[in-house]
Amino acid sequence: MSDYREVQHGFELLNKFFSDEAKKKEFSTALDACSPSSASEAIELFNQWWSDTQFNTYIASVSEHDEKEDLYGRLSMWRAFGANATRVAIVIGVPWLSAGALALNLSLNPVAYLTENEVHEEIKTVVQNIRENCDFLASVDRSNIVGSVFNMLVAGVTCLKHEGFHEEREWRVLYAPNRDASPLMEHSTEIIGGVPQIVYKVPLDVNVSENLADMDMVRIFDRLIIGPSPYPWVMYQAFVAALSEIGVPKANERVFVSDIPIRA
Repeated sequence: MSDYREVQHGFELLNKFFSDEAKKKEFSTALDACSPSSASEAIELFNQWWSDTQFNTYIASVSEHDEKEDLYGRLSMWRAFGANATRVAIVIGVPWLSAGALALNLSLNPVAYLTENEVHEEIKTVVQNIRENCDFLASVDRSNIVGSVFNMLVAGVTCLKHEGFHEEREWRVLYAPNRDASPLMEHSTEIIGGVPQIVYKVPLDVNVSENLADMDMVRIFDRLIIGPSPYPWVMYQAFVAALSEIGVPKANERVFVSDIPIRA
C-alpha cells in the first residue's frame, strides 16, 4: 500500500543537502563536467515527480532473515508486527537478478539507516566517484545518466529510515504505477485497520505469466514459521495443506512452530 510517511524522512534528509547551495553546486559541477546540464535536468525531473512519488509509491516491506532464525524467527519482529493477532513469518529466497521483477516493474532495495551527516557523506562519495569516472560517464548516453540520477534520488527518499530502526534490516519492494506500470499487477480496494485503501498485489505465480517463473511462490518459498499463538498445531495443519495444494514439495517439513517465549 502507499503511505506518504514512508518517504518523508528520506526526502527531508536529501532536501537538506540540496537546499545547501554550496553542496548542490558541488554535485552539479561534478556531473555537468561529464554530461552538461544532466544534474539540473535530473533534479527537475525528480521535482516534477515528487508529488506522485510521495503519494503513489506502493511499498511492501520485508526483513532480512538469518539462518540462525530458521526455527524461531526474530523476537523484535514478533513484537513489532501483528498486535494481538496470530503472527506468521514467510521466509522466501528472491533471485538477485529476476526477469519476474522486471516484468512486474518492481524494484527491491535495502533500507539505509543513516543519520543526516551520514547521508551527506554518501552523496559526497557519489560526487567523488563521478569525478574519478568522468571519462566513462562522458561516453554514456545523456538520457541514461539523467535516469540514473533520478532513480538514485527516488531510492534515497523511499529507502532511507531513522537509524533507530536498524534492527529491522528491512528491504522494500517498490511499485510506481503512474510512472512505470505493469499489466501483470492488479489492484483492489481493501479495508486494513478500518482504513479503505488501494492495494497492489504481486502475482507470484508462473500461471499468470511465464515471465514470472523465477518469482513463482513454489520456487522462492523456503519455510513458514508460526509465531506465538494458542493454536499453533491447528495452524500448522492448515498451512501444510495450503502449501501442498499449490505444489510446495515436502510442505510438512517446511512449516515450523516457534516456541520463542513471548506473550501472544
